[in-house]
Amino acid sequence: METKANVYSNEEITVTFEPRICIHAEKCASELSEVFRLSIIPWIDLDATETNKIVKQINRCPSGALKYKRHEKKQAS
Repeated sequence: METKANVYSNEEITVTFEPRICIHAEKCASELSEVFRLSIIPWIDLDATETNKIVKQINRCPSGALKYKRHEKKQAS
């Protein structure tokens, strides 16, 4: 998994976190703690569960501080 300042990527998805927007409701960590880990760096582990679960959790972010973009799947030629 590649990590750059508040940008987390794996083969399927890129997740961004905007700390200035975050209201620290901690819904992400309390509802999907295997991915959103408050006491471990990097705090987001995209390989800890399936991408659809991560997307559903990001959509529940009350502040919009978490965003995602799915990667396009390459088709075999």
